[in-house]
Amino acid sequence: MSDLTALQERLTAALGPSIISASQAAGELTLLVRRDDNIAVLRHLRDIEGFSSFVDICGADYPDRVERFDVVYHLLSMSHNLRIRVKVTTDEDTPVASACALWPAADWFEREAFDMYGILFSGHPDLRRILTDYGFNGHPLRKDFPLTGYGEVRYDEEQKRVIYEPVKLVQEYRNFDFLSPWEGMLPGDEKAAE
Repeated sequence: MSDLTALQERLTAALGPSIISASQAAGELTLLVRRDDNIAVLRHLRDIEGFSSFVDICGADYPDRVERFDVVYHLLSMSHNLRIRVKVTTDEDTPVASACALWPAADWFEREAFDMYGILFSGHPDLRRILTDYGFNGHPLRKDFPLTGYGEVRYDEEQKRVIYEPVKLVQEYRNFDFLSPWEGMLPGDEKAAE
């Protein structure tokens, strides 16, 4: 039995209903955990199983699901040379408990997930934007965020200041003929005859 399989069996026995599912891929164990139990599971992993190295927290957006967001924690056990991924699902309005009390480094990762996806973290000491402006509209890594964004920032030389304005797409519809002037005399290349 591999170390990863033994760990999976220990965790499912110890944490029982807190774990919705467990799977192994690419030498890592992934746990899908109930949102209300995420701190208890993370604390168990840190204190009992030796996953003392916090690597990061990231988000993922699946807009077709009711709980559209995954909050993904990556942890490392230096003593056992194992990695684990813990996933929690949530929606736009339901916060996930902050992991800042367990790992102070989680602070900026949770702020990034809030800024980019709009994921809320309860108990976070300073949940505010970290990568975008404070007046920024929306969350840029959501699948429903427009590719062009809602506003643009530019420096106006005449006014000698930064200007915020709505995005203006000068060429909404572009017509391309897909004929290359570099192709030479190929059959069907009408530009080559010009």
